[in-house]
Amino acid sequence: MKKTILTAFIFMTAILVTACSPSSPKVTELEGWQATANKITIRRDNWGIPHIHGPTDVDAVFGMIYAQAEDDFNRIEVNLLNAMGRLAEAEGESEIYRDLRMKLFIRPNEIKEIYQLSPSWLKNLMNSWADGLNYYLYTHPEVKPKVLSRFEPWMALTFTEGSIGGDIESARLNRLENFYGDKIVDVPDETLDLTKEPQGSNGFAIAPKNSASGNAMLLINPHTSFYFRAELHMQSDEGLNAYGAVTWGQFFVYQGFNDKNGWMHTSTGADFIDEYLETVEERKDGVYYLHGENWRKMKTSVITIPYRTNINNEKAVLAKKQFTVYHSHHGPIVRSEGDKWVAMSIMEEPMKALMQSYGRTKTSGLASYKKNMQFHTNSSNNTVYADVDGNIGFFHGNFIPKRDPKFDWSKPVDGSDVATEWQGIHTLEESINLFNPSVGWIQNTNNWPFSMSGIDSPKKSDYPQYMSTFGENPRGIHAIRVLKNSKNFTLDSLIEAAYDSYLTAFEPLLPSLLTAYDNSENTQQEGLSEPIALLRSWDLRYAIDSVPTSVAIYWGRELMRSSSVPAREAAMNIYDYMLNETSEQQKLDALRAGLAKLTADFGQWDMPWGEINRFQRLTGDIVQPFDDSKPSVPVAFASSRWGSLAAYGQRTFNDSKKNYGTRGNSFVAVVDFGKKITAKAITAGGQSGDVNSPHFADQILGFANGKLRDVYFYDADIKANTEEAYLPGKRQK
Repeated sequence: MKKTILTAFIFMTAILVTACSPSSPKVTELEGWQATANKITIRRDNWGIPHIHGPTDVDAVFGMIYAQAEDDFNRIEVNLLNAMGRLAEAEGESEIYRDLRMKLFIRPNEIKEIYQLSPSWLKNLMNSWADGLNYYLYTHPEVKPKVLSRFEPWMALTFTEGSIGGDIESARLNRLENFYGDKIVDVPDETLDLTKEPQGSNGFAIAPKNSASGNAMLLINPHTSFYFRAELHMQSDEGLNAYGAVTWGQFFVYQGFNDKNGWMHTSTGADFIDEYLETVEERKDGVYYLHGENWRKMKTSVITIPYRTNINNEKAVLAKKQFTVYHSHHGPIVRSEGDKWVAMSIMEEPMKALMQSYGRTKTSGLASYKKNMQFHTNSSNNTVYADVDGNIGFFHGNFIPKRDPKFDWSKPVDGSDVATEWQGIHTLEESINLFNPSVGWIQNTNNWPFSMSGIDSPKKSDYPQYMSTFGENPRGIHAIRVLKNSKNFTLDSLIEAAYDSYLTAFEPLLPSLLTAYDNSENTQQEGLSEPIALLRSWDLRYAIDSVPTSVAIYWGRELMRSSSVPAREAAMNIYDYMLNETSEQQKLDALRAGLAKLTADFGQWDMPWGEINRFQRLTGDIVQPFDDSKPSVPVAFASSRWGSLAAYGQRTFNDSKKNYGTRGNSFVAVVDFGKKITAKAITAGGQSGDVNSPHFADQILGFANGKLRDVYFYDADIKANTEEAYLPGKRQK
């Protein structure tokens, strides 16, 4: 009894003490941001590259997105506006159909639900990502966002793959507008322009047997638009230690390495998107489509696209355009073809995609990396791989639906035929992969995988046609040559291989021009003898002082331009068409046109290549301006369409005569996976998007000359080369 009374007394006393005690103050959002920031160190090295360290992964994500925002908040915001289908709110009416396309697949209400269902560790990372961006805006009141003055964690799920737009961009905007718009538009489909700069990347993996160090090595060489990705290093005490290229606005290293392994993504030729021709019937209660013997009702919804109407004024005024859109079970309707509606099926797994993208950065070897690939959401990419255990590998695609091989999946298939349904996803083991080939090297240049390792390459006959839709390309032929029978690779010799100057595309093409000249009559040769003599003695290698490089490229452009439409209509490879289907007269006419263009632009045809081919960075604008009267730097390497491994997609702009690069070798890194990682890298232009930063253009000369700088990966090297160290929000201005 006494014990009961005593217990009650103690209980009541505790209540009274608690009641009389002041309540614990609630931590405000700002105090939470500041508490996180105080745990994080950002070290900027002497190239301005941020090395971010936090006690936890959550802290590291906060710091890395904060550092990204310091370097180029504009690119972060624009990427996310594009990913969420909100570009028109900043750019106006011209972006309405781009936004509509995104919102057909990225539906905010569904994304918010997925966020709520995400595992706590992923949700925490997304929360920290949003906190880091919001804290940046708080500490930088001078920054005026176009639209996004507040970031929400769920927004990270709209942008889960490093290639912005990714699969969704396969739906062409002009066709989408013709289906959902108020008028018929006739905009050329850019994918049919065979003269465009090839997109994609290069990846090489070198086995220990072929390296001087006895370690596996990796070339990381994405060919994107310049300044599309930032370079950074993120670390935590929970095992995160990833370095490489990060697409602005994302919180994971997209192409890079950690202390155990490295990964390089190239665009895949695996068929991972399908279009279905839906037989439709309009009824009083909606639109129906045939599937087997049954008519299903098409799902409809209304998408509202806000768009800015006063582009030139500071204060936004928004109007709205509404669309009633349609979905079959195959996916959203993106266009029509005859009397059929076309639905597009793609991989739609944002949570799993973000889990895979982030989880990849913490893989610890081949088995770990293969486990990460089991998410099957790295849909548009191949992966070239290397690790500290000496393994090298290649994964062709990562999301390949199983299909009935009797259908031609390169074209839209009949959606009413139940046999055209996807039958699950191919497993990793069923896909085109290769690990540790006996030749000791792997390459991919967005070419087919059946030459990736010479004699050890997979056989095309062993796989369904839809597993690989790309053919060989001039870069692939070139890559095989620089890797085959090469031994004792060092970081420097791997760089030399990546920048080898031979232009393989001209190897078959140029003799056909010389033959055309030799077979021509004297009257047709007038004015061509000197350029032909130069081309006849040319070694097919680009150089800054090379005149034949200029002549060959201007000739090749003209011949490619005149061949593009007929090659497309004949469903022929553009190079095969140029070589075999153009007449000798057409080849000579193209040379005359190229020489005339050179003379008109520069006053003479015999121009050294470096006087024409230039690198220039004048502003931090996403769409760069160019000006012949302003300083620029000569670049030797050429467009990848001619087989240049170091890609430089260049052309004239507005009234310029010189050619300026806008895409290609946006980031290059070589890595040796020894007990101590050693690496070198270069980024186009510089780390910062701020024209006033010393790191806006400090990498231009290294970029133009293929001279990579040392990567600081270990703490001692980072500290020895630190230019400034600070906490987020505490940087000296």
